[in-house]
Amino acid sequence: MTATKDANSNHALGRKSSASRGPKPSLTPSEIARAAIQLADEKGFQAVTMQSVAQRVGVTTMALYRYFPGKSDLLALMIDSASDAPANFGRSASSWKTRLKTWARQCLAMYRNHPWFLQATSIRSTQMGPNELTWMEAALAMLSESGLKSKDQHHAFLSLIGHVRGHATFQQIASQRESAHSWTHDLAQLLKSEAHRYPALVQALDSGRFFDDPDGAFDFGLDCILEGISILARQHKATPPRR
Repeated sequence: MTATKDANSNHALGRKSSASRGPKPSLTPSEIARAAIQLADEKGFQAVTMQSVAQRVGVTTMALYRYFPGKSDLLALMIDSASDAPANFGRSASSWKTRLKTWARQCLAMYRNHPWFLQATSIRSTQMGPNELTWMEAALAMLSESGLKSKDQHHAFLSLIGHVRGHATFQQIASQRESAHSWTHDLAQLLKSEAHRYPALVQALDSGRFFDDPDGAFDFGLDCILEGISILARQHKATPPRR
């Protein structure tokens, strides 16, 4: 097994890597990952290179490889460190739907606070780290209370995280435009002569709320998913098992 794979396995399971020979490191991998996160937050994901991170923490690029065999290993710890948050999604007495809403909103906040997170998690080649696994475990534990079958609980989880990531994508696109309202106005003007081809779109634009309430749009989709899960769970309970 290569050194990279050993490092990935230790990271995923939350174990510390065995000490390497040579002088005692002056930094910890966690400190370097935090510095890389700050760099990505400030300048974007493309700014994160082994050289730029090394400069940020005050070591040579070659010295950085003592902590991380490659950039993919640094990226893995960045992702897991960014998701390091208390696994507290509401009181246990609250319904599973209420707690899952909190879970999804906190998850979306992670993407908002770290715009690079979406791209980083899309290209990474390593396993999920312990913090990410804690988030996934929490969601599946809440879904297990819904009454869904085990295999459907994972399908439901994929629907939830897909909704979060989809909304995060739209947020990034909107943030890159000078003005969402300006974009809406320009599109409405463009479609004036083509209203007969796009009546539903024109009606939506005329409502004036196309981009007014992104949080409301997120919650609406979330409610649809969670209510759909509830309906399916009830149907499963009402369907007698096959003999």
